[in-house]
Amino acid sequence: MDDITIRPAEPAELDVVAGLRWRWILENGDQPVTTREEFVRHFVNWAAENGSSHRCVVVVRDGVLIGMAWLAVVQRVPSPQALRRASGDLQCVYVIPGERDGGVGGRLVEAVLARAQDLGLERVTVHSSPRAIPAYARRGFASSPRLLHARVCRGDPYP
Repeated sequence: MDDITIRPAEPAELDVVAGLRWRWILENGDQPVTTREEFVRHFVNWAAENGSSHRCVVVVRDGVLIGMAWLAVVQRVPSPQALRRASGDLQCVYVIPGERDGGVGGRLVEAVLARAQDLGLERVTVHSSPRAIPAYARRGFASSPRLLHARVCRGDPYP
């Protein structure tokens, strides 16, 4: 386990990160709506445009990216008690299949939570698959009766 490095993704690695995202969709049996090449191009551009709000953390073993996670930072409305406020959302946590169930994903989540703490975020949320709920719970995530969500469907693609 000591032969892995967890660090922010470098801009030159975003095409590989896009490949992990592509692989994840296929692994889940979902069908892409575009070609891999178009997706990678779009993903890299999106990551560059959204770097101030979305931070990618990667896991590297022997020079190969084996996992990723994204911390989306959202500014919150100021209050008289705190003029600067933000919260985070843990997104797209993925570790390649051969590296799962050995603690890599847990260390990745811990690294993102440490970054969130360094940023002074009030909280970090995650939308989890049923399989991963226990792993998130071991790292401090818990259900909250005050944090609600509503499913919203749009007729047109965002924005």
